[in-house]
Amino acid sequence: MLLFLSLVPLIGMLWLWLYRRAQRRLAVLIAPALQPKLVPAHSTSAFYAQFSLVMIGLTLLVFAAARPQWGRKDEKVFTRGRNLMVALDVSRSMLATDVHPNRLERAKADIMDLIDDLKGDRAALLAFRSKGSLLCPLTTDYAFLRQALDGVSPESAPRGETNLGDAIRKSLEALDPAFDEYNAILLISDGEDLKGDALEAAAESARRNIPIFTVGIGDETGATIPGEGGLGVQQFKGSAVKTRLMSETLTAIADASGGRYVPLGTAGTAHTTLGAIYRRYLLPHIAAKDQQEQIENRYQERYQLFLIPALLCLLAAA
Repeated sequence: MLLFLSLVPLIGMLWLWLYRRAQRRLAVLIAPALQPKLVPAHSTSAFYAQFSLVMIGLTLLVFAAARPQWGRKDEKVFTRGRNLMVALDVSRSMLATDVHPNRLERAKADIMDLIDDLKGDRAALLAFRSKGSLLCPLTTDYAFLRQALDGVSPESAPRGETNLGDAIRKSLEALDPAFDEYNAILLISDGEDLKGDALEAAAESARRNIPIFTVGIGDETGATIPGEGGLGVQQFKGSAVKTRLMSETLTAIADASGGRYVPLGTAGTAHTTLGAIYRRYLLPHIAAKDQQEQIENRYQERYQLFLIPALLCLLAAA
């Protein structure tokens, strides 16, 4: 969002430069005595008025697109009773670019699309590296969930060797055992498990009858990992570190818990989406409680406070 905001002054400077260049060319072509007759004095002030309105309108549009939220309000919501824990790998290997634009950004974009398919189901978001960090508890406040997801980066979880086992255990802790028949875990990762206790955690999930649906993202041929700050590639003892999709690990986790493994973003699954995976594999296998009404305290969307003035400014400038 900061990128788009920084583009506004650049657009303004380019527009001003083009306008002034046109004015200089006009001064060369038209004699000074004729300029007041051919170029009305009000045209300059009209330009700057239009320029100001457009710049203000574009700035307000960027703020509106950021979907600002403040203030909370109790709202009645209806839930179907399914509880989905989305556990997202944010280790540095997820920055590999064998999936466009990289594994992590592709996963985030797909989770954004998945949210549209929840339709009343509750979802939570957990980011993990060496340990899992719960970024959003179970909720039907999808605006808050999107906000939490938008800020996800490798810094969203403690650094260290990737630990799928801890991610599964933290996911289980966040799911109420009283509703295990309605609970499921969606684990999105490239499958690198440097701690090696993921199958034990999957067995714990199986004992609670919570299936883990694993989504593998990346390519099995392997790819390099960008260095810190995006400079060069990550190295170990002078050699480039390569990361590949460990589908065997993810398949074993899914099988051990009664879930299913699905690859995402590979050459053969380029058009597969998390929404399609959710509809095809999770919905038929997870029970749903009868629809119920509950009260949730939600942040209020305030984008319209910026959108309406933005449109008025742009219309006035037209």
